[in-house]
Amino acid sequence: MNARRWTAALLVTVATVALAGCTAENGEQRCATRDGFLECAPDQRGTAPKVSGELLDGGGYDLSQDRGKVVVINFWGSWCNPCRAEADDLENTYQATKGSGVTFLGINVSDSRDKAIAFEKNFGVTYPSLFDPPGRTALDFEIAPNAIPATVVLDREGRIAVLRRGAVIQDALQPVVERIAAEDSR
Repeated sequence: MNARRWTAALLVTVATVALAGCTAENGEQRCATRDGFLECAPDQRGTAPKVSGELLDGGGYDLSQDRGKVVVINFWGSWCNPCRAEADDLENTYQATKGSGVTFLGINVSDSRDKAIAFEKNFGVTYPSLFDPPGRTALDFEIAPNAIPATVVLDREGRIAVLRRGAVIQDALQPVVERIAAEDSR
């Protein structure tokens, strides 16, 4: 029983330290969870890792080509039921925000190319997706393979502004994307 209490106390301490890192000295919250999204203030955002690779439809992609745009990155797999549930919401948010300097990128993990292409066709996904069967890009973003789906929103400077682990719906995602798109470049 002592080991359980010690472990619980350790977990509470780790959580407290982690949460303290998301607040400023004056108590103003710098990173906050809103509607299931972890959103950080511009001065608290880290730079996204490099993202490049082969697209599902062929050709290559490099995240640096989208500098100056808000980039919504969604990690997904055709085998993932929550990914199926969110596909329409992601596509609808993409269509609603692409005129505001927003682009979307899917990153397909742990899949075969044929199944991934069939998924995109079946769900009417029109934005590009990287083919990353080993999930290296997800790991670069510190997203574990069992945490799929996950969505990351990068600001116009390529910094991680928002993270959502789990499926998204348009009513929650679109206002977040619009808020990041409305920010001045810093």
